[in-house]
Amino acid sequence: MDKFNKIAKTAAGATADMVKINAQSLRELTQEEIFSFKIAACDTLQDRDFEHFTEAALDQMAELYIGKTVIFDHLWSAEKQTARIYDSYVEEIEDGKQLILLAYMLRTPETKSTIDAIEGGILREVSVGLSCRKRTCDICGEDVYSSDCVHFPGYEYDGVICTATLDDVVDVYELSFVAVPSQRNAGVVKSVRKSDADLPSEIDKADLAALELEKIRYV
Repeated sequence: MDKFNKIAKTAAGATADMVKINAQSLRELTQEEIFSFKIAACDTLQDRDFEHFTEAALDQMAELYIGKTVIFDHLWSAEKQTARIYDSYVEEIEDGKQLILLAYMLRTPETKSTIDAIEGGILREVSVGLSCRKRTCDICGEDVYSSDCVHFPGYEYDGVICTATLDDVVDVYELSFVAVPSQRNAGVVKSVRKSDADLPSEIDKADLAALELEKIRYV
């Protein structure tokens, strides 16, 4: 699946996209003022943390991500805000589904270097910041952080590598440009949607459970 193409294109001629972009802005923007790009945010395939989202989780994220900010390295600072998500949808991929997010940013002297880096393929990889209620062990079916589960994602048990299923997304916080995302296929892809017709050693588990209450998931 070749989802990492070299450039992102502007949304020239995409009237429907401009309507959605202007729903996010305080004044009406023109196509000449904005740069928009398409992002493969996450999918249902196993990631580097031996976890995977359900299709329902992607649908939940598609709804929740509208209007959220795009930043760098999950640093929650206003000065790190570089773009905003204005549309989303879930599409079929080989062996699963993926969440597509559409984002825009203003064309200004200050953002030129960022736009150049996106177009040049330097800024590409992304990571989602979210919270979900369920992290289920795929071996025993119990919550990974509960005392009823004796398995750890990535470890082998009787010849089976333990993985975990992420579901029931309760909130999304932001999308970040990162150097190495957990999701192998997450990144900026070549073009925005042209029209709506294109939609288609062991760790103590008690400590882990306590930490999870304070933890924001970055995938």
